[in-house]
Amino acid sequence: MELRRVVITGIGAITPIGNTAPEYWDNLCKGVSGAGKITRFDSTKLKTHIACEIKGYDSEAYFDRKESRKLDLYAQYAIVAADEAIKDSRIDKGNTDFDEVGVVFASGIGGISSLYYDMMDSDWNGEALRLSPFIIPRLLPDLASGHISIKHGFRGANFATVSACASSAHSIIEGYNNIHYGKTEVMIVGGSEAAICPIGIGGFEAMKALSMRNDDPQTASRPFDAERDGFVMGEGAGCFVLEELGHALRRDAKIYGEIVGCGISADAYHMTAPHPEGLGATLSMKRALLDAQLSPNDIDHINTHGTSTPAGDLPEVLAIKNVFGQHSYRISINSGKSMTGHLLGGAGAIEAISTLLACKNNIVPPTINHFNDDPQIDQNLDFTFWQPKRREVNYAINNAFGFGGHNASIIFKKYC
Repeated sequence: MELRRVVITGIGAITPIGNTAPEYWDNLCKGVSGAGKITRFDSTKLKTHIACEIKGYDSEAYFDRKESRKLDLYAQYAIVAADEAIKDSRIDKGNTDFDEVGVVFASGIGGISSLYYDMMDSDWNGEALRLSPFIIPRLLPDLASGHISIKHGFRGANFATVSACASSAHSIIEGYNNIHYGKTEVMIVGGSEAAICPIGIGGFEAMKALSMRNDDPQTASRPFDAERDGFVMGEGAGCFVLEELGHALRRDAKIYGEIVGCGISADAYHMTAPHPEGLGATLSMKRALLDAQLSPNDIDHINTHGTSTPAGDLPEVLAIKNVFGQHSYRISINSGKSMTGHLLGGAGAIEAISTLLACKNNIVPPTINHFNDDPQIDQNLDFTFWQPKRREVNYAINNAFGFGGHNASIIFKKYC
């Protein structure tokens, strides 16, 4: 069987630092922080009062009031990002068979906000418990894929991937595999999350996973810093239109770049903590290199999972050094979560967009908020602290890891 090349012809994003893909990329390169005080709800009963929220979002600019009532925010963000990517790609019924277009869209938690508010608004003291008929459709993580399919008439493969913070990376890998192995020619992939609500913030706070720097939100997310104390919750969505190269060329599509390999693995270690030596991360990156038929020395840039947690950042650095050896010191490493916070199931998608555009534009966005060197982390590595770096980026890896020990690595290539 002839394996097929997979290119990206459309991108879309709604993030805490930009409500479109171009805005997001521009602010990434400028080192803009999306963190601030929580405005979505009254957080006074919690210890955490900061998050990276979407700014200036008005659902009625995208959906009528009746429709928006049926959609959790995570699904709204997914549809907004997908609409942008599909428009950007210029696929239509004249150049693409919509019966064969698939949608795989991820979410780590789905409609957790709707579940919380619907349950809080229900009358638990009455004779009969009355719940909204939309509570289940708003809750399910697979409904974003369904809504995108329904809106655009795509009748190919349609499902969601759910693997915590690796969810949207797995969705991209599923889309890649469907095209690479000849099952279809076009896939809509990505991920979305909207968990900034009392149960979302409170739950991660109870796990001691969140930063407590309430007095200085914009410097709270500090990947690889000695005083990192947890991640800052983010929200939003990212989307790719993936396409078989021949199909894209036949319709004269704009091509952003190419996916050339993917790797997945399990830590087999702990429910929420990564393997302390980064064994699962090591395996996923090695498998991606093998899939792409590349040498470690071919990689120019790694967009890390880099969450700003004490437990998570060091194992990923150890994994990078294990896989790339001396070449590690020639790789530009960064973490976009220093600016966007952690989008959970949506993180892999928006960070994949950053990785793709780093290849296309030969710019590695910075890792902001580095103040103190961690003596356990090799400071001779290039973490792209504070300033973007202009350099040749031909091949780049995007990492995404999730609770449950899920690991995913995707290799992007400059298209030429």
